[in-house]
Amino acid sequence: MPITPVDGDGPTQSQEDHVHTLNRRASLAVPALAVALALAGCASSDTTSDSTTPAAPVAPVGGVSAAPVEASGKVALLLPESATTRYEAFDKPYFEQALKAECPACELIYSNANQSDAQQLQQANAALVQGAKVLVLDPVNGATAGAIVKAAQAKNVPVISYDRLITGGGAKPDYYISFDNEKVGALQATELKKQLDANGRKGAIVWINGSPTDNNATLFAKGAHSVIPKEGIDGYTIGYEIATPEWLPATAKQEMQAAITKLGAENIVGVYSANDGMATTIATVIPPGIPLTGQDAEKLAITRILSGTQSMTVYKAIKPEATGAAELAVALLKGEKPTSIGGVDVTTSESTNGVPSILLEPVSVTRENVKDTVIADGFYTAADVCTGDARAACTELGIS
Repeated sequence: MPITPVDGDGPTQSQEDHVHTLNRRASLAVPALAVALALAGCASSDTTSDSTTPAAPVAPVGGVSAAPVEASGKVALLLPESATTRYEAFDKPYFEQALKAECPACELIYSNANQSDAQQLQQANAALVQGAKVLVLDPVNGATAGAIVKAAQAKNVPVISYDRLITGGGAKPDYYISFDNEKVGALQATELKKQLDANGRKGAIVWINGSPTDNNATLFAKGAHSVIPKEGIDGYTIGYEIATPEWLPATAKQEMQAAITKLGAENIVGVYSANDGMATTIATVIPPGIPLTGQDAEKLAITRILSGTQSMTVYKAIKPEATGAAELAVALLKGEKPTSIGGVDVTTSESTNGVPSILLEPVSVTRENVKDTVIADGFYTAADVCTGDARAACTELGIS
């Protein structure tokens, strides 16, 4: 994916003086020119820059193009947990592959925090001690990860907020790459409402949000409630709503059971689950035929969609996200300030706290478009998802 950099600062005053000096001496003999160039080299060596922020390339002299800046250095990828299958199965290998392709001289420092913000802080500090020049950070807790941003920026190390936005601590990351997360929630609620209307039953929706420490979960809920408000709509009510600490599937199951106890299974017409991991356990305790949402396009979720025990998921193509993050990291190593990554413009908005952001487009996945989305993209094969009760649906839908 191409990167469109913003030009760095122009030459320093001393560099401009050297350009003028060389132009005035262009008619002199070769020995005089050699002396001038030698003096320019000495002056250049006296002008230093912080080792963590490469200097902008000097304007070429006499129409000769400057050599492209070759990136090198250590890049740290700090992921939040492994309970969600995407991180180890997709994000890490995609990022590693893209970094190697973009910067063969770069070295990857990788850590997974196992859902501990304290451990992630230690891992980030360790990466800085090891000489990381860019941090790509998917925070366990967006509110406390500001401490990592401050520690990095104190060393002039830029921070890319990956997938989840870092929001707290009075520090802003340098860039943010993710998906339009309010749209993710809107896609979930739109499909849920469509399924509810098709069923024709009115009643209570159980609403199980993600972790309260994850800014993405806040955005998902905001987008979803823009479609189905908290006060209800068209005869549907939000009968039970709760956040799920750390996105734990076991906790989500307990929450669903508590909702059934409170509302009665016969009065529940649909379930909003903020992601597929939680939907996995929720699906085991809800009555058959209840519309159920999800997100992340996990393999088991696709199988459930095909077999009819989950209504939809949201496919966030992880490869362009991870690849874009790697390309952005390499650009920052070069001292560039990209205005687009992979054809997606860098934008700023209130929802991203004014952080320069690359926001990719999420896609709603239902039974009808599994073949045209996750299968067509090679995210999964038919053998991956056409198992158990899903085999008949795969045959019917031409997934092979």
